[in-house]
Amino acid sequence: MPFSALPNNKNAAPSSFRQRAGAGSVLQVALFAVTLCASMSAGAQDRPDALVAQTCPDLSPLIQQNPQISEDWMRIQGQLEPLLSRCLQSTEYFALRGAAQLNTGRLDRALESLERALLLNPDNGGAQVDYAQALYLQGQLFSAIDLNRQLLARNDLPPGLQPLLQDRERVWRGMTRQTSVQADMLVGYDNNLNGAPEPGQITLTLSGEPVVLPLNPEFRPQSGPYLNLRVGGRYRQLAPEHQHNVLVELRGRVSEDQASDLLQLDTRYAFIKPGNERSWQVSTGMSHLLFGGSPLYTATEAGGRYMPDARLGACRPQVSATAQYQLFHGQSRLNAFESRAGVGLTCALSTSLGAQQVVADISALNNSPVRSGRPGGSRQGWQLNVDWQWQLPRGVLLTQVNHTETADKRGYSAILADGARRDIKRSYVLFQYRQPLSRTRPDTSLLFNVYHQKQRSNLELFRSSDSTVEIGISHRF
Repeated sequence: MPFSALPNNKNAAPSSFRQRAGAGSVLQVALFAVTLCASMSAGAQDRPDALVAQTCPDLSPLIQQNPQISEDWMRIQGQLEPLLSRCLQSTEYFALRGAAQLNTGRLDRALESLERALLLNPDNGGAQVDYAQALYLQGQLFSAIDLNRQLLARNDLPPGLQPLLQDRERVWRGMTRQTSVQADMLVGYDNNLNGAPEPGQITLTLSGEPVVLPLNPEFRPQSGPYLNLRVGGRYRQLAPEHQHNVLVELRGRVSEDQASDLLQLDTRYAFIKPGNERSWQVSTGMSHLLFGGSPLYTATEAGGRYMPDARLGACRPQVSATAQYQLFHGQSRLNAFESRAGVGLTCALSTSLGAQQVVADISALNNSPVRSGRPGGSRQGWQLNVDWQWQLPRGVLLTQVNHTETADKRGYSAILADGARRDIKRSYVLFQYRQPLSRTRPDTSLLFNVYHQKQRSNLELFRSSDSTVEIGISHRF
């Protein structure tokens, strides 16, 4: 592999794993790397390139100081710096300088020094050992694994180094397969548990005349407290050029109004091809919903997203498309195919108030019934969605804003507004704040959610509103 340039960032490990450097064996590996440098330095005068680097002094006394802690490495680094002009052609010098910089937290400088050492001698084993560690710490997980594999294939490893390299290999390879489980428990209050129409009465058109009928109390909004439980599992497999994501989530809501209890199962798979210049992904998923103890709705979908090699300031554009089959249990005439296609922006912002990410997209919608006879027939519309995530000093604030408008192709019902076509405008906003309970327990967080939805329509039956507030605990296993 070329040592004159860093590997591409498409091999980068996730930032959440960059701190897991196999700390228990890092010092031992570093000392072995220094030992390799010492053996090379002691024999430098016997090599042809020694004539070029003959003004560089013997570095063995520095290595024999047996550095153990950061202060030891800082002392060695201070002794090395005055020798720079005399050792510009010494691979041992830059290997030792890189090791000192690496062990004092100067990662960028360490990468430069170790690259220089490997340019002068690609077979410098000590530099290879430290360079693999530096690549890992920078997030270049797969490049680090590849170089570590090359080291294990060498037949000149000092006794005791091979087991340490094998341990490092096992730890790093384990990071390419990530499994996590998260459980949430929240209590809240909802002023419309059953999603009922907002007005207490509807107007029917009978024999050409408007007739006002009051709704039965059981079909009016039911309010009350509830308990919301959620368990989700995620599996991610990383490869140098792509990754696989699998998500399974089960969510339930129970309240005193048992007729409006919810149980929802979601599964999703995504194949992701990340990249600094362009990236794309394809995904598929299924959602199954039970309402009041009975199956209500099952949706199966497939879609994709593409981010081209373009930028608009701090934002990257994207295009997306999704197709979904909607199955309504016990109401087959409502079954439909829905498709959407849209464009959007993903913006990463760095401000004095904290890091922020904004994802905005707008999509065109089309919903076509599988069978004829569905009230309203086909419907078309559009949707605007904005997700804003703000990293605050002690937690994360997430805001979601969504607005959707749809219009039926033909009249919904002859007895509603004299057969008018149904128009629906639905908007919602969600605020979520998440904060770790303590610095010592970052896996357990406090959750606070506020949600409000408003649906407007020219038909009274489809006007509704819903507000919820909830607080609870989230734990990641």
